[in-house]
Amino acid sequence: MQNHLDELEAKTIYILREAYNRIKPMGMLWSIGKDSTALLWCIRKAFFGRVPFPMIQLDTSMEEPEVYTFRDWLVKEWGFELKVEMCPPEEEMDQTLPPNTRAAARKTEGLKNLMAREKYKGVIVGIRRDEQSMRAKERVFSPRSFDGTWDYKDQPAEFWDQYKTEFPEGTHVRIHPILHWREIDIWRYTQRENIPIVPLYLARNGMRFRSLGEKNITFPIKSNASTIQEIIDELEVTKTSERAGRSMDSETEDSFERLRRSGYM
Repeated sequence: MQNHLDELEAKTIYILREAYNRIKPMGMLWSIGKDSTALLWCIRKAFFGRVPFPMIQLDTSMEEPEVYTFRDWLVKEWGFELKVEMCPPEEEMDQTLPPNTRAAARKTEGLKNLMAREKYKGVIVGIRRDEQSMRAKERVFSPRSFDGTWDYKDQPAEFWDQYKTEFPEGTHVRIHPILHWREIDIWRYTQRENIPIVPLYLARNGMRFRSLGEKNITFPIKSNASTIQEIIDELEVTKTSERAGRSMDSETEDSFERLRRSGYM
């Protein structure tokens, strides 16, 4: 297990350094959840304690209070630059989307506004292939049109850790340094490295959050796992999807696909 986590970490650090060397300007989307915080930890390792590009939170003002408390504490504790991008209201979203998917789309539009203003060539995102079937189609270096539109059928080949990093003008690149990790890997790594987490991941009164998101579309699951080791034990036997608490995933079959094609993380 030690060697497995070391290999995951080494590949992530390689991707981060490759991206930083070849793509500028760049920023990283920080959701404040377990995946992006573990990735932030890897960034600090990759650059010897520094975070050499800004962390960006796409904020809808709908996170749980504990998330904002953790965010403010960690920024002060680790000393990195945080940019908060306020997302447009739900009334401005595509009204043909189902209600919960429409709420989630606010972050897509927030990201589009950010890209139009800051002109980032690269955006680091802490997603994993095992989270959702559409994310399984991703590449590590994934080209997008500048408004975020994604053609998942036209992605560059990536063999033997050789990545395409140069793309035509008008393109930005989504970089996914933990695409090869699994949910249980994140928790084992978090435990080994003693990475801080939002307390909502730990069970209280028989419930905990397995995935964090806006409080109007993300809900806790039944669980008695009140420590990271108990979360790991639970994941070794569970058959429940990680996104079981995400209401938009159960609306219509193509909801998530429509979001991803239009630029959702």
